[in-house]
Amino acid sequence: MKILICNDDGFQAAGIVALYEALKDVAQVEVIAPEINNSAKSNALTLHSPLYVQQGANGFRYVNGTPADCVHIALTGLLDYRPDLVVSGINNGANMGDDTIYSGTVGAAMEGYLFGIPSIAFSQVHRDWVHLQSAARKARELVLAMHQNQLITPKPWLLNVNIPNLPYDEIGSMKLCRLGRRHAAEPVIKQVNPRGETMYWIGAAGMAMDDAEGTDFHATATGHIAVTPLQVDLTDHANLGYWAQTASVLNRSQSAVAE
Repeated sequence: MKILICNDDGFQAAGIVALYEALKDVAQVEVIAPEINNSAKSNALTLHSPLYVQQGANGFRYVNGTPADCVHIALTGLLDYRPDLVVSGINNGANMGDDTIYSGTVGAAMEGYLFGIPSIAFSQVHRDWVHLQSAARKARELVLAMHQNQLITPKPWLLNVNIPNLPYDEIGSMKLCRLGRRHAAEPVIKQVNPRGETMYWIGAAGMAMDDAEGTDFHATATGHIAVTPLQVDLTDHANLGYWAQTASVLNRSQSAVAE
């Protein structure tokens, strides 16, 4: 098994080191990750400046770009083989609910999925790497179980996995979940720099709004590993009929205005 590892916290982050150490003896593992923290970069690609690949003292290769950049260039020319699995993380903090839209961790995994490779994004629920080795051990077990059950195949899938910050023996079983929802983000933070110019910092993420049973928020709050299968299709399939009728009304209105 060949695994490509990426993240959004940077190639020196404790999470990616722990993930590499957990997987290096069960597969051929390659790490290609951002040079610096690229949290909340989602699927962004760098199109207007060159990207450079260098090797760090820890042996990992790093790129002066986004998480999606790392996976993209790895799969389109940097590697001379096609990985069987793309794994992103372990992220320093949760990627649940609306977080998945912004997450660079999920963005890296999604880039692998877009290239037709099974991909997993791993995150710890709380920041500061508490019980990180337990999370890495659980990530290893999930990858091995999928391999043993022949789920790592040429048919791609995308999983978002959030692991509670608990001792290994206290982490509950895996729960298949839907994404929850958050309240709107906290207000922007305004400050004045030494030159008298106003600067703005994006506020913290909001609290959970939909954390009902069956959501990723509920699963992790009860000590379980939340696993959510993701898709890239953003089409509002449930409301296509409504919008088809609305489009007919709008077309008639536009024709009347044109006359």
